[in-house]
Amino acid sequence: MRLILVVGARPNFVKAEPLLRALASRPQVETILLHTGQHYDPALSQELFTDLQLRQPDRHLGVGSGSRSQQLAKVIAAFESACLELKPDQVVVFGDVNSTLGAAMVAQSLDVRVAHVEAGLRSRDRSMPEEINRVLTDELADLLFTPTEEASENLLREGIPASRIRLVGNIMIDSLVRCLPRAAERQIYSRWDLRPRQYALATVHRPSNVDDVHDLRNLVTIIRETTQRLPLVFSIHPRTMASLERFDLLEELKHVEAAHSLYPPLSYLDFLNLMANARVVLTDSGGIQEETSVLGIPCLTLRPNTERPITLTQGTNALVGSDPRNVIPRLDAILAESMPRPSKIALWDGHTAERIVSELLGD
Repeated sequence: MRLILVVGARPNFVKAEPLLRALASRPQVETILLHTGQHYDPALSQELFTDLQLRQPDRHLGVGSGSRSQQLAKVIAAFESACLELKPDQVVVFGDVNSTLGAAMVAQSLDVRVAHVEAGLRSRDRSMPEEINRVLTDELADLLFTPTEEASENLLREGIPASRIRLVGNIMIDSLVRCLPRAAERQIYSRWDLRPRQYALATVHRPSNVDDVHDLRNLVTIIRETTQRLPLVFSIHPRTMASLERFDLLEELKHVEAAHSLYPPLSYLDFLNLMANARVVLTDSGGIQEETSVLGIPCLTLRPNTERPITLTQGTNALVGSDPRNVIPRLDAILAESMPRPSKIALWDGHTAERIVSELLGD
């Protein structure tokens, strides 16, 4: 069997590595790692290969940047050529980025089976490009690997047959479990003379928070208000940095006391070390909502919705939006409480990749 695993953006790498590792013990499978090049900044991609001990891609399409439509078109054109040459038996896609949908569309058009890892997540917010990518990819996929019972139920409600759905758990947690001991050795918080549980960590990148000057001002206010309570490390995404510069807010941020701003973003292991030792995390990232829940770190998600509701009911996550008048009172409440315990969510146990391999190979 020949499999193509498609990666294109930072979260894809974290999800693909455990599956590649699990497939390595199956000699009957030829695995091709294909990088679309959707994320081409070395800070967001190349160093991940080192941190995750991930092998270099077998193919690199180099699609680069552009609008969503342009990027999707580039992925479709380049991946079709690769598929026609490589003739895979199955294509495995991850998450909800443009590369995920583009690769799924090509494979379906060529009558190649598609497996979607992290299927069934829904925010119910169609203004998010990721939500459109999720819905369409799930409709195209032959096998849908879900992280939670709720994700499986979402698919059933949308009319997807149960025969295509497999509840396997959260593959990102496989990487977290394996990498946490190495991350613990970093103690990167000592760079700023910080101590565990005595600082906040923030990372924000979604268009709804950083593409509009009013929203970005809210973010700077949240950063400033947080630093009046405890030191904060702010890992700045390239998109956020560009907006801070465009709206002349970067200098204002630099003058916020006790805000340690980082650009380019931290490596996976460094960020994991900071996250595992933080008192609270402020973010709009989906994956961080999951990771903080497993680590037992309070998470304030600066969004009105989430495609990962299990982190609200069984995890350590809270939706607070992006208005400082809502965020800061929730922050104060968290700081007044004791630390929560790590969450025990079903099948988030570090063995999701093994279950996926068994399903792919029909064990």
